[in-house]
Amino acid sequence: MSISMGTREIQEALARVGLDPGPIDGIWGRRTVAAVKLFQGREGLVVDGIVGPETAAHLQGAGIPAPAARPGAPALSLPLPWMEEAVRLVRTREFLGAASNPVILDWASLLDLPYNGDDIPWCGLFVGHCVSSTLPEQVLPNGLLRARSWGRFGSRVTPREGAVMVFTHGGEQSGNGHVGFHAGEQGNAYRILGGNQDNKVCYILIHKDRLLEARWPDTAMSLYAQAPAAGAPGAPTSAGTGARTAG
Repeated sequence: MSISMGTREIQEALARVGLDPGPIDGIWGRRTVAAVKLFQGREGLVVDGIVGPETAAHLQGAGIPAPAARPGAPALSLPLPWMEEAVRLVRTREFLGAASNPVILDWASLLDLPYNGDDIPWCGLFVGHCVSSTLPEQVLPNGLLRARSWGRFGSRVTPREGAVMVFTHGGEQSGNGHVGFHAGEQGNAYRILGGNQDNKVCYILIHKDRLLEARWPDTAMSLYAQAPAAGAPGAPTSAGTGARTAG
């Protein structure tokens, strides 16, 4: 049996111990992060805003009912906040013609990046938004609009769900690339959740021989061991490599 604690359960737990995580909406925002930090400080834990195994154990030990057990999952299943944000944004797409999707433009504005429109490849921008909005202490790579810049992000890891995956695009020597999140594996391909894939946020399959780097946020290393090597269920929306170059 396993324990699965999602963002909504964490928010409910924080509210029950008198902390304000913002709306109980299952979205890992800055108010939820702030409430986690307050709880961690109160409990004498490392204050990093991440609900890893220790913080989860303290939440459950503070008079919080244990989450429902599910068969067949790891002993403790905790949310990867950046992946939850990425999933929430599935089907976000760029606008055709001269107009740009204001949602995508807002990601760049919040990151203080010069960005003139969604006709500029935005796979790196999508990854940057998902990471920065859920892990505010995490350092992002310089030049994050270029996909290959993400090869310097965080720490190198073995591919698994939630890892930032950096790929070649047009051959390793081209200097071009693509970046997205590991969301599973299918035969000789990785299932990637990313932006600027067929002009939208969706899942695609990318051949494993195109992989350059798999990286993990340093501020969330406590969640690395919790992430399954295989991704969440569900078929990809495209079997192609439909990502325009991000570099």
